[in-house]
Amino acid sequence: MINSGRPLILASGSRYRRDLLARLRLPIHAEAPDLDETAAPGESARALVQRLARAKAMALQDKFPGHWLLGSDQAAAAGNRILGKPGSREAALGQLEACSGRTVEFLTAVALVADGQVHEALDCTTVHFRTLTRAEIERYIDAEPALDCAGSFKCEGLGISLFERIDSQDPTGLIGLPLTAVCSLLRAAGAALP
Repeated sequence: MINSGRPLILASGSRYRRDLLARLRLPIHAEAPDLDETAAPGESARALVQRLARAKAMALQDKFPGHWLLGSDQAAAAGNRILGKPGSREAALGQLEACSGRTVEFLTAVALVADGQVHEALDCTTVHFRTLTRAEIERYIDAEPALDCAGSFKCEGLGISLFERIDSQDPTGLIGLPLTAVCSLLRAAGAALP
């Protein structure tokens, strides 16, 4: 159990992260902090997700004193271009066209604020996209609009058909919360996990 005896606070409004964290069978409460998630000029995808994961966890400290707070953020990097959540069909089309036939890195950072200390980890998953036609991309978006997912797809759904392969140490990282890293952070902070 979490040492505070209180629920772990997931600093996120993501239903994907909440569902993943529920796999650990810990008492959790999810709440999205109000943060500007815009990348700073010249900020890399790696620096962006690490900064935002930490900021999300720390943003809720005053509201939940004594709780352990878990923040996470994810972005995709296609070369120097950062791909976030598309938000619209047109943006999703553009993202998937940019990914077609390319290798894209998905970076997922996690930060755990526990008992005054910050524990952090970064998961990197490499996705090798097939060469996709415009018609294939449109069929995918029509069948499974993933407008709230970095990179415009859901690998746990039909999006898996867009890839040649995935290189990952933790498949949950690509979905939005690397549970292997989360468990390591929780153990490092003193949580009793199986």
